[in-house]
Amino acid sequence: MTDSADNTSKNNLKTVDHLDKNNQMERGLKNRHVQFIAMGGAIGTGLFLGSGESIGLTGPSIVFVYIAVGLFMYILMRAIGELMYRDPSQHTFINFIGRYVSPAWGRFAGWSYWIVLILIGMTEIAAVSTYCVSFFGTFGIDLSAYKWLIEIIFLVVLTSVNLIAVKVFGEAEFWFAMIKIALIGGLILTAAAMLVVNFSYPEQTINGVTTPAGHASIMNMLQGFSFAPHGWTSFFMAFPMVFFAYEMIEFVGVTVSETENPREILPKAINQLIYRILIFYVGALVAIMCIVPWQTFMPDAQGNYASPFIMVFRYAGLDWAAGLVFFVVITAASSALNSLLYSAGRHLFQLAEDAPADSLLSRLKLDEISETKVPARAIIGSSVLILFSPVVSVIPAIKSAFTLFSSASSAVIIFIYILTLVAHYKYRKSPQFSTDGFILRGYRFFDVIGIIFYVCIYVSLFLSSERIIPAAAGLVWLAAFGTYCYIKEKKA
Repeated sequence: MTDSADNTSKNNLKTVDHLDKNNQMERGLKNRHVQFIAMGGAIGTGLFLGSGESIGLTGPSIVFVYIAVGLFMYILMRAIGELMYRDPSQHTFINFIGRYVSPAWGRFAGWSYWIVLILIGMTEIAAVSTYCVSFFGTFGIDLSAYKWLIEIIFLVVLTSVNLIAVKVFGEAEFWFAMIKIALIGGLILTAAAMLVVNFSYPEQTINGVTTPAGHASIMNMLQGFSFAPHGWTSFFMAFPMVFFAYEMIEFVGVTVSETENPREILPKAINQLIYRILIFYVGALVAIMCIVPWQTFMPDAQGNYASPFIMVFRYAGLDWAAGLVFFVVITAASSALNSLLYSAGRHLFQLAEDAPADSLLSRLKLDEISETKVPARAIIGSSVLILFSPVVSVIPAIKSAFTLFSSASSAVIIFIYILTLVAHYKYRKSPQFSTDGFILRGYRFFDVIGIIFYVCIYVSLFLSSERIIPAAAGLVWLAAFGTYCYIKEKKA
């Protein structure tokens, strides 16, 4: 390293130290932690289980949908990256919405995002128990009566991981990401080997759907290619599905205040996201469709699609693959829950810090840091709310309402992304803009086109009968809670 680079690094650290005067968190996340947190955040259960439905809707053109959505998610991450680079002492990128858009929108975004994290956390803990039951079911062990116990055990363990120290959380996410990456790598290598030897496979029946005998070939993907084989409505319906597969990719923007050398590590983590998207999403999808003809992706009697990962491994003659895939899916869901606990704890901590001294949040001391330099009370508070998931699942009336709210929460995420891009646009026009930073060049174009894209994603929710009500509920939340935050700010 040159003397100039050394001086630049020292200056960056000095600046961060100056900004950190009110940051009580420990910078315990190292480069490998953040790199794999970013990677893991971009790979969720949607790829392992939900990509079959996406392929069924659009065929091979799903690759272009993943690339298109991935590029817009990269624009969002570059905007977040520039904001966090400017002030890496912030615990969340949401703070910039209050700073550069308005305090009222900042309040809306802060509370909405935390509520979304809790709701998604409840769905993830339910998913963990469901996948555990499926995993052990492949070995003939029925654990369906113990789903509630599985949920409690996982939640207690992952909450403990978050409470010990941020470096323990980082280490857990590192290994969670390694397991997910290993399965994707295994899928791609298996598919490549099958292509090289022109592997033939017999007729298969998976999840009650029978697919004909065939062989591995790139023609399985290219034969009958069409951008919209099932109509343009189905093609556009795939966009929100793929968008939700990328959901929570912004999580790396919550780790910056606890990252070692953030101005060195953050740009690397974000810039490499686009390559990871191409390798892990596009590479996996191409591998799948070269083995399994895209026309064979059909739903079963209940409308569910088989996991493409299970299909490829089964076609390769690896009958134990279902257990392996469900094990990795449990890992992916556990990783998501672990990250949600981390993020929810930091956001509740931030909300408590910003709350008046006489507020409930302050009285509960949710703005306090533990001896291990983590917001323990805020983490536990968020965890307790997620713990209501087993209760919700056994009360039909509450379960129906929860299904609506959890579905609407994904729609609300789109509002947060739009507000983040607006905040970035306004930051670039503000006196606080620094030319010595992680600059998103062409922001006037990219921020505007990004906002238009996310608005289009929201509009596309109304193309699906299953998403119309949640999308409408999201708009109601925007109008009602947005108005409340505006009135609250006016009175302050």
